Amino acid sequence: MPDETGFQLHGSAPERYEHFIAPMMAPFIEIVLDTVDLYPGAQVLDLACGTGFVARAAANRVGPTGHVAAADINEGMLKVAHAKAPHVYPDLELTLAPADRLPYEDASFDTVICQQGAQFFPDLTAALTETARVLRPDGRLALTVWAPKERCPYFAAQYEVLERYASPEDTASFRAAFSCTADRLTTAITQAGLHDVTVREFTREVHTPPLREWVPGQMASVPWTQSLTTTGQDTMDQASQALAARLTDYETPDGTAKLPFTAVLVTAIR
Repeated sequence: MPDETGFQLHGSAPERYEHFIAPMMAPFIEIVLDTVDLYPGAQVLDLACGTGFVARAAANRVGPTGHVAAADINEGMLKVAHAKAPHVYPDLELTLAPADRLPYEDASFDTVICQQGAQFFPDLTAALTETARVLRPDGRLALTVWAPKERCPYFAAQYEVLERYASPEDTASFRAAFSCTADRLTTAITQAGLHDVTVREFTREVHTPPLREWVPGQMASVPWTQSLTTTGQDTMDQASQALAARLTDYETPDGTAKLPFTAVLVTAIR
């Protein structure tokens, strides 16, 4: 249904997130799970789980003898996560909770994973201190954030477009989402009492649907385009067309694109 401005917003924001954002992160899920070496029967927490795509992948690894808890502060995200939860793993536990106030007992989990969530924590050190509390001794933490936008052509181009078409509040929101550097994470993790911190970068190619179709949906699915989704269809169309035009070097003959994305993976031990 179109909203009152005429811009075509299909589905709720969490549903659009699952459709347009999750595929961008998909190539990094197995990297995270391989790093923590999940095993059948493991007790896992997916922190800032979003629509639950990492939790579902973890459930496949730990199997019916394991347990996967998934926490997020966004009730709409959890609603989608519940709808997508695999029925063969009824032990997938979804909880509405902020990262710095988790409703779990001390030393509850063998592993905590967090994909593309740490950059949104209001108090990073408090969230990681809470993470350390719920980890068992020798438990493992693995989290990812995006590398600086200059390392990801899509995000670099998107920021250029936002500077032209979006509000200052949106461009500030974008910058904040990329402000969680490896150094900042390492410092916060160490302050939280974890050790053996490692930092690695991984670049993976994401094959998108046709750019002219995918870009508008992706733009409508991120938190830093609020002014575009409320201004009207013309503004969003112009911004989306400008972004697609900046990515023609990555476009294939059928209109799809192969875009490289780089993520920073940080791991630590309790």
